[in-house]
Amino acid sequence: MKVAFATQDLERVDAHFGWAKNIAIYDLTPESYSFLESVAFAGDLQEDGNEDKLQPKLEAIKDCAILYVAAIGGSGAARVVAQNIHPMKVPQPEKITDLLDKLQTVLRGAPPPWLRKILSKSGERSFDFEEEAENV
Repeated sequence: MKVAFATQDLERVDAHFGWAKNIAIYDLTPESYSFLESVAFAGDLQEDGNEDKLQPKLEAIKDCAILYVAAIGGSGAARVVAQNIHPMKVPQPEKITDLLDKLQTVLRGAPPPWLRKILSKSGERSFDFEEEAENV
């Protein structure tokens, strides 16, 4: 599955979605991850209320399942969710590679329901929910 990260420096999730200079996109499996691309954005990104700045970012992440951000406005979050992308806020700047490692650990274990839904749609991993319920 593809995972996107709002970043100023391409190393950490340290950006508000609307203000991000870059979106870094990785391909992630339970066993590995690889950098796919970064998309750079220019212009007055900090202009509040400028909904036009979101469209290129939404286009850049359209194939992603998860978007990590430092912050995201209500309108931006609604538009991300409308594209079936799960936004994840980090409380303070965090290295992208650390987040990928944590997400891999979750994928190898018992992913929460929202992540199982993403995985079932992408065909990444199948779950037998009846069998899982019987083992609880």
